Amino acid sequence: MSRRRKDPLRPLTGDEQQWLERIARSQSDPSSHVLRAKVLLAVADGASYTAAAHSVGRRSNDAVAQVVARFNREGIEAIVPRHAGGHPPVYSNSDRQRIVREAQRMPNREADGTATWSLLALRQALRNARDGLPHISTATIRAVLRDAGWSWQRTRSWCNTGRAVRRRKSGLVEVTDPDAAAKKL
Repeated sequence: MSRRRKDPLRPLTGDEQQWLERIARSQSDPSSHVLRAKVLLAVADGASYTAAAHSVGRRSNDAVAQVVARFNREGIEAIVPRHAGGHPPVYSNSDRQRIVREAQRMPNREADGTATWSLLALRQALRNARDGLPHISTATIRAVLRDAGWSWQRTRSWCNTGRAVRRRKSGLVEVTDPDAAAKKL
């Protein structure tokens, strides 16, 4: 005979049932979301925590109990895993948005010293800004931009070709390539 459940699953609303069924069938959602949705649906259909865990290839009924308790508190958000180990995130959502905004800004050649953003140039601009992030690293910038759906491309086709600003001992010099038009063909 099984023990009485301390926090049984509350009845699902129609919207929650539809969302969980959609996520459980999904081929593109993360597997952690799919497994949690399947577990919650199995428990809602009357399966024990142990049977629900076994139905998705897991052993621990304690993990199922934790997902059910979190679902009772938070609703459908319970299928999204929380931060699970490692150092806690240092930068808040507003800091992350600040990084993305800076990357979206077109660099100023005089102020930023570049025509296109590299990770080092972006790091320097973020560190030097009034509302900047003085200890930001290129690894953090790369991770934030990757989470935002950005990827660094090797092409510079959107830059003005044929002219380049170079640093010399005497200062900045604009260099033009007389064969730029021929090279574009």
